[in-house]
Amino acid sequence: MKKFLFITILILGCAGSVLGSNQEKTIESLEPIDLSFGVQEKIFRESIPVIANQFISIPYELGGNPQQSETSDNSYLFFSIYTLAAQNAGLSYKGYLPMLHLMSNTRQVDKNDLQNGDLIVLNNNLAAMIYWIDESGKMYFIYASEKRQQVITFTSDNPVFYVYWLENLKGFYRISDAMLTPEP
Repeated sequence: MKKFLFITILILGCAGSVLGSNQEKTIESLEPIDLSFGVQEKIFRESIPVIANQFISIPYELGGNPQQSETSDNSYLFFSIYTLAAQNAGLSYKGYLPMLHLMSNTRQVDKNDLQNGDLIVLNNNLAAMIYWIDESGKMYFIYASEKRQQVITFTSDNPVFYVYWLENLKGFYRISDAMLTPEP
């Protein structure tokens, strides 16, 4: 009797699952998830460290475009990182801008509110991107060094950060929200 009852319950359970499956959506019929801009921007910023690492040590060349020549200057380095991170987040990055024009599309941010992708800019307008801030608050920077002829990194615990970057600091900057738009 117990076996009969168990088999009956099992059959009814399976029948209910099969009958109800017509009302469930399949993967193909699911609508794309509409992420809010805030979620997309978070994905954008979280993508930057991995993307930036791909460019470390590529040769410096004024006007070099990493996607075409596997060389870079600062403008193309930042453009490439922002573009790939935006694509990863389902966003579009506005487009290539020389450094001067990029800076006109930024806003200054407080040193206590820094995020991946923010720029540290010197009085002479040389800039490096903060590509990662670890749990301890240590910052990792990337830029295309004309002097060293390659894309290099340094950290906020490097003495050069204190004696050169902070001594000549103009400020910290973040690209404006208008530089990132949802992909069509």
